Amino acid sequence: MADSNHHVLLITFASAPSGRAAYQEAIGLPGLRQAAVLERSAEGLLDVPESHVSGAGIPTAGAGLAGGLLGLAGGPIGVFLGAAVGVALGNAAEDQWAQEGGAGMIMLSSRVEDGAALLLVDLHESEPGPADQLARRNGGILERLTAKEFAAQVHAAERAAG
Repeated sequence: MADSNHHVLLITFASAPSGRAAYQEAIGLPGLRQAAVLERSAEGLLDVPESHVSGAGIPTAGAGLAGGLLGLAGGPIGVFLGAAVGVALGNAAEDQWAQEGGAGMIMLSSRVEDGAALLLVDLHESEPGPADQLARRNGGILERLTAKEFAAQVHAAERAAG
């Protein structure tokens, strides 16, 4: 899909239950890559009670399998070592993605009012209708950013903090 269809949706809700209900619907959106709910209690404590990453573990498993297949030439020890190296490399890639996602959630935490929730959705949209309807059904206010715009905001926040 074209990069212009890769969006990050920020949907704010006045209450945590509304955010969780919308999250349950969001994990069925076409083109979903990631979704997470950020909630702030009435006392001001931030929580991420729900999160989903499509294909989580696939890079680690795939790299392990590829490494094991490459290691076939070295016999049983080669398979073991190849798989171990592949798993380590795949896991490192997933860790990097998780760190980037965490930085985005930290940046967004200031947008979550006490007693409210924010649904963060990363997806490739062929049309905005399904996400717009999800926000409307659950009483949310939707902000749609391209993935590049969102990444630029996260990087700017990291530079300002660093």
